[in-house]
Amino acid sequence: MELGLRRGTVAVEPHNAEWETAAQQTIAQLRSILGSIVMDAQHIGSTSIKGICAKPIIDIVVGAADFNDILGMNDVLEKNGFIFRGQDVPEQYLYVCGDADTRTHHIHAVIYGSEVWNNYINMRDYLNCHRDDAQAYSQLKEKLAEQYPDDRNKYTEMKSAFISDILAKARQWRNSISKGI
Repeated sequence: MELGLRRGTVAVEPHNAEWETAAQQTIAQLRSILGSIVMDAQHIGSTSIKGICAKPIIDIVVGAADFNDILGMNDVLEKNGFIFRGQDVPEQYLYVCGDADTRTHHIHAVIYGSEVWNNYINMRDYLNCHRDDAQAYSQLKEKLAEQYPDDRNKYTEMKSAFISDILAKARQWRNSISKGI
């Protein structure tokens, strides 16, 4: 299995079952490094949604009680290949794996149980249970990857309205499950 994509570029591939194995190995490594700081860690993003295309980059969300606990481990994380990239999105910190030109993993450090945490988990679970929406997302990703192969920012921007709609559906779906409806 080839993981990774050159920074700034976009290419999607059909779902690969080995992505789950790669994610679980990385989660185990993060748990080993961070210990009790990790309240939970989950494979998220398109590589975690069965049957849809994805960029060959593994996304993992790490939930902690306090950002300072994780940030205090930056030196140890970097020694183990997790490079701190900062806070480019509110309420989360990003770590990446790969080399100077290629990214293989994105690790999103968030507060466990926060809205950001819940959005990642809800979107993954919703799309894994709602094939029509998952396929629509996959088709959008394929189309945008063809249109913007060298503009990751534009690719991401053009997905944002669809993702917002899915997040709203996912929240409603999760609420109905938790209420037993």
